[in-house]
Amino acid sequence: MATLLVTHEACLDHKPSLGHPERPDRLRAVAAALSDGKFSGLERVEAPLAPLSVVTSVHTEAYAATLDDARPREGMIAIDGDTVMSPGTWEAALRGVGAARLAVDRVMEGSARNAFCAIRPPGHHAERQRAMGFCFFNNAAIAARHAQNAHGAQRVAIMDFDVHHGNGTQDIFWSDESVLFTSTHQMPLYPGTGASEEKGEAGTIVNVPLKSGDGGAEFRAGMEGKILPAIDSFRPDIIIISAGFDAHERDPLGGLQFTEDDFGWATMRLMELADRHGGGRVVSVLEGGYDLDGLARSAAAHVAALMQG
Repeated sequence: MATLLVTHEACLDHKPSLGHPERPDRLRAVAAALSDGKFSGLERVEAPLAPLSVVTSVHTEAYAATLDDARPREGMIAIDGDTVMSPGTWEAALRGVGAARLAVDRVMEGSARNAFCAIRPPGHHAERQRAMGFCFFNNAAIAARHAQNAHGAQRVAIMDFDVHHGNGTQDIFWSDESVLFTSTHQMPLYPGTGASEEKGEAGTIVNVPLKSGDGGAEFRAGMEGKILPAIDSFRPDIIIISAGFDAHERDPLGGLQFTEDDFGWATMRLMELADRHGGGRVVSVLEGGYDLDGLARSAAAHVAALMQG
């Protein structure tokens, strides 16, 4: 079985304002990196358009309807100071959801070893009833719930190594004992959540905040000290990765000092736990990463590690 790469050109059509860091060139940089010959073994498929019923597995129907009504036919509409809809945003977001759903289907059915969804806009800041932080629909949360609803997964673990805390994923699963949410992130930094004391009603939230200037050593210590043991004890049927690469040392939106080797290392460690408890099932969705070179190198290291599984 091969590693699955799921993407769609429509994800380029989400176009925030000029100079916005979450720009279409991000996806082009990832695609260029994964066009190298060493990635010829990837199975490449187009993301389908997800039905709105998949979105409402984690978001309210009212929220989905409000976004649907807000989408512009021309020009741009600002949902907040960071989060902008253009005419292509709606399809791009639903293709992202479709990518996550298809990846889960293929991995849970056993026809793909694991999967990476090269999609935008990102999703991990999207709360149950709120778009924010460049995000509209929470792809990682939707993937987790789809694994449960469609494939009977009893326990799902989500690991988020974006430089920004995945407040949306935490919000959605705060009181859900069937989903473990773990995160490393810079703190203080947007969105201001993610303190180590935030553990959720069921104790299934594990936050490991890092300070500006921390690098691979601190990241690996946090992974080995708290996050990997928590996932190991949880024994997930599938691991979802919120793969944000803005903790890279080159990234302009954060102050962490990771290298692409750190992302490759973390991917391998998560795959070891997936092998132990969930038949190797891993689905990764792209989140942040705003320096094009750092993003390309990090995504390449991440996908190369997935292909070694």
